[in-house]
Amino acid sequence: MNSVQHPSSAPYAGKLFAETLFALRERDPIAKVKLVERLRREWLKGRLGLVDSTPVIPLPIPGRPERPLLVPPRNVPKRGLGTSEGRAALVHAVAHIEFNAINLALDAVYRYRDLPSAYYDDWLRVAAEEARHFGLLAERLAEYGLTYGDLPAHNGLWEMAVKTADDWLMRMALVPRLLEARGLDVTPGMIERLRQAGDLQTVAILGVILEEEVGHVAIGSRWFVHACAQRGLEPESTFLELLRRHAPGHIGGRLNHRARLQAGFSASELNKLAELAGKGATRHEPR
Repeated sequence: MNSVQHPSSAPYAGKLFAETLFALRERDPIAKVKLVERLRREWLKGRLGLVDSTPVIPLPIPGRPERPLLVPPRNVPKRGLGTSEGRAALVHAVAHIEFNAINLALDAVYRYRDLPSAYYDDWLRVAAEEARHFGLLAERLAEYGLTYGDLPAHNGLWEMAVKTADDWLMRMALVPRLLEARGLDVTPGMIERLRQAGDLQTVAILGVILEEEVGHVAIGSRWFVHACAQRGLEPESTFLELLRRHAPGHIGGRLNHRARLQAGFSASELNKLAELAGKGATRHEPR
């Protein structure tokens, strides 16, 4: 796999969107992690400016390796956590989510322009934390004798990125507040099952990810509310309408009320989400 050669010409120097697009298009996972770390450092040092005419282009396929093989979600093998193979498959699945999350955060920076500096600061922070999560999971995979790409995965996260590319309000609603928030619901259960299986190394990694993902969803909530205010829309009803229109059936199972409240959901909003999930949806409080 060949990584993209970093442009050294002056037009790229110090330009946030050009540098972010370069990192976004990088295909090698380890090289992408290093680019994201550098991007965040340069931003914090004030070396990346928002005066940047880099064009916004469609990205139906982001920078990613040739593997894993991408298949429909129903075709991703499901294995029990009682075996080493099953636990390794879970780690691989979460690593795939975190790798996609790096690209999603970079795309949120690159694609949406003329927003407050705090917006770009937030999403560069998210990209850096997702990169660190991926690194932790890649190390854990190696301990299981695997590398990222060894098992099939699905493309649902990036498909939603393409679907919301033209509207940052939709992106904030349907990626962090819908898809990533689902991780807040399911991760506590994964942690408990892994703890019962004795895989405390993976438990520790998922604990870090869960804590920081609350902050990522909160960032999505903050900027979704900001986008609604710009357009004179009421956030709660707008979010629920977007779910009904663009993501029917995506809300299901138990909701992690505590984490979602910390991530910017209101109590009334959670009650309505529970209704959408069905009468069987119940509160789930992580340990």
